Amino acid sequence: MCTAVLLCMQEPADTTITIQNVEVTGMSRQRQQMKSSQNSVQVGKDYLEEHLSGSLMQTLQGIPGVKAMSIGSGLSKPTIRGLGFNRMAVTEDGVKHEGQQWGDDHGLEIDQFAVDRAEVVKGPAALLYGSDAIGGVLNLFTTHIPERPVEGTVQLVGRSNNESLGGSAKIGGRLGKFIYRAHATYVDYADYKVPTDSIQYYSYWIRLKNGRLRNTAGRERSGSLMLGYAGYNFHTDVRISDTYSKSGFFANAHGLEVRLSNIDYDRSRRDIDLPYQWVNHLKVLSHTSWTDEHTSLELNLAYQNNVREELSEPVSHGYMPTPDGSLERRFVKNTFTGQLTLHRQLSERHELNAGLNGEYQHNRRAGWGFIIPDFETLSMGAYAFDRFTITEQLILNAGLRYDHARTSIHAYHDWYKTPSLTPNPSPTGEGSEEPYMVAKQRSADMVRHFNSLTWSAGVNWRTGEWVLKANVGKSFRVPIPKELGADGVNYHIFRYERGNANLSPEESYQFDAGISWNHDRLSVQLDPYVNYFPNYIYLNPTSSYVEGLQMYHYMQARVLRCGFEAEVDYQIHRQWQASLKGEYLYAEQLSGPKRGYTLPFSTPWSVDADVRYTFRRLFERRPGGMGFVALNVHVVGRQARVVPPERPTDGYFTLNASAGKHFTLGKLLTLKVALRADNLLNRRYYDHTSYYRLIDVPEPGRNFSLTAGLDF
Repeated sequence: MCTAVLLCMQEPADTTITIQNVEVTGMSRQRQQMKSSQNSVQVGKDYLEEHLSGSLMQTLQGIPGVKAMSIGSGLSKPTIRGLGFNRMAVTEDGVKHEGQQWGDDHGLEIDQFAVDRAEVVKGPAALLYGSDAIGGVLNLFTTHIPERPVEGTVQLVGRSNNESLGGSAKIGGRLGKFIYRAHATYVDYADYKVPTDSIQYYSYWIRLKNGRLRNTAGRERSGSLMLGYAGYNFHTDVRISDTYSKSGFFANAHGLEVRLSNIDYDRSRRDIDLPYQWVNHLKVLSHTSWTDEHTSLELNLAYQNNVREELSEPVSHGYMPTPDGSLERRFVKNTFTGQLTLHRQLSERHELNAGLNGEYQHNRRAGWGFIIPDFETLSMGAYAFDRFTITEQLILNAGLRYDHARTSIHAYHDWYKTPSLTPNPSPTGEGSEEPYMVAKQRSADMVRHFNSLTWSAGVNWRTGEWVLKANVGKSFRVPIPKELGADGVNYHIFRYERGNANLSPEESYQFDAGISWNHDRLSVQLDPYVNYFPNYIYLNPTSSYVEGLQMYHYMQARVLRCGFEAEVDYQIHRQWQASLKGEYLYAEQLSGPKRGYTLPFSTPWSVDADVRYTFRRLFERRPGGMGFVALNVHVVGRQARVVPPERPTDGYFTLNASAGKHFTLGKLLTLKVALRADNLLNRRYYDHTSYYRLIDVPEPGRNFSLTAGLDF
C-alpha cells in the first residue's frame, strides 16, 4: 500500500517554471493523482515557510488527516488519521527515522528548517517500509541539488507567545559534477503562555505567574553537511546531521512533589530547571543511485545514534529510597539501516519495483527510574510491486511483501529491595508467613520472533473531469519493546504502565478510496477509508493503583476505524481563492473489556475555512514580487465518545491569519517575509489529544510569528 511513497522516490515532484510572467505547471493535478492509487499530499518549500510554527508537525497539521499531538510549545508528535507513535513511519531522504519514538513527551529529532519538501501518505504503507507504517508515512526530503557554485538561504524567526528567537542558514553549490550543502539552526524559547492564571491538578489549585507554564523553556541546535557527486546516470552522496534539544517539563505536571522543591521556578522565564530532558540525534546517511534507459537502482545505508535523558529532583517513591543524583532515565539507541530498491520499465505500460531492506536496533537504559528494558531488534523484509497501465485512463497495481523480525528483551531488577509476595523460606524447609525483602524483577529475559505476509492492490481510473481510485490491502506492525516489557511510572501522562509479553503482531485490513473532480475554477476531493484491526494493541485503564497512579495494561482487541477527509477549493477570481476542508474519524472497540467504547485520545471532527488573496505588482512588476494575505477559521467538534477514565472535551474554534511577500532585490537575491497570527481571539480551549488536558492545561494563547529569509 505504499504506491505513493515508492513512486515519489522514482519520479520528480510537480514543478513550476516561470517564464516572463507565464507560469507553466509541469504536471496537472489529474496527472499527479493518477500516479498512485493511494491518497497522498505533497507540499513544497513555500508551504513550509508560510506555515512555519513551533515544531515541524505543527507546521504540517494544516493538511487534512494530519495532526500534531503537542506537549508544550515546541514539542509534538505526528499522527495520520489518528494513528501515531510506532503506527506511522517518518522517513528522511528515503531512510526511516529511528529515535525513541515510543516516548510521549518529546518531538521528532529533525530540523524543520532543513526540510525542502514533505509528502504525507495516508493509510498503510507497510509494503515499502514494513512494520510501523501501518497508519501512513511522512516523507521528508532535504534533497535539493544546487545549480550554481554558491547559493543559499538565511532565515530569522521570532514568536511572541514563548518569546522564541532563532536563526537558520543554508549554503550549497555545484562545482562541475560535485555538489555540497551545509546547514545550521539555533532556536531559544521561553516558558509559553496560556489564557488562564491557574490550573487544577488532583484537586489542587496551582497559580501561574503571568499566565506562563513554568519550566517549559527550551533550546534547539542542529547542523548538517552533504558532499556528493551528481553525474548523468550516477549519483552518490554522504550526509551527516546532528540535532540537539533541551527542554523543561512543566514543573507541576511531574508530580505534586514540586510543592516541596527549593527551586524558584518563577525566577526566570528562560531558564531550564529540573525536571527537564535533553535529546541528541546523530545521523550518517549514504545515498547512491544508478539509472539507464529502463532500469534504476538505489542504495541507502544509514547509522543513527539517539541519546535521551530525563532528569528530575531525586524523590523517594514507595519502597524506593531517595536516589543519588538527578538522572531518572537515560536511553541510548543505535540503529543500522540498509535499503536496496530496483525500478524496471518492462515495457511502455508495465513497471516493476522491488526492494530489500533490513534494520538493527540496539537500545540501552540507565538511571534510577524504569519503564522499558534493554533490547535489540533485527528486522528484514522483501517486496515486489507491479504497475500496469491498460490505458492512460486506467491503471492497475498490486504488491506483495514478506517480513521477519526478532526482538530480544533483557531482564531488569530494581536497584532497591521491596517486600516479596512469596513466603520467606526457613533453614528447616518450613515456610514462614513473614515476607522478605528482594530486588523486584521488572522485566524478564525474552526472545520473540515475528513473521508476516502483507499485500496490496489498487486501481486508478480517470474519466473526463473525474479521477477515481481505490486501494485495498493488509499491513502489520510488530509489538515494540515498551508494549512487551514496560513496567513503570510515566509521570508525564500521569499513569503506571505495564507491558504484555504475549502480544501478537498487530494486523490491519484497510480499504481506501479517492474521489476527485476538477472543473475550471472548482475542485472537490473526498477520501473515505475503512480500517479493521483483528488485534489492535492499546493501553487499557484498570481499577488498580500503583504508587498512587492508575494502572494501565497493554492488551489487544478487535477495532473498527472509519472516516474521511474532504476538501473543496474555489478560485473566486484571479487573485481570490477560498477553500473548505475537514476530516472525521470514528473508532470502536469490538471486543475486550472496553467493548463498545472508542479508542483513547481519539481525534474529534474538524473543519477549516480559508480565504486567500494573492497580489502582484505592489512594489514591482516582476513575479518575484508576489505576496498574499490569508484568513483561517479552525473549528473542532466536541469529543463526547471517550474511554473511561477519559472525560469529554468541548469543541472550540480559533481565528488565524497569515501574510507573506517576496521582494526581488536583484538577479540572485530574494527577500521572503512571512507573518502568522494564531488564536487571534486568545481563546481558552483544550485539545482532546493533548496529555496536558488531563491536568487542566489549555492550549497556548495568542501568538504572532515573523519569519524573514534571504535567498541568494
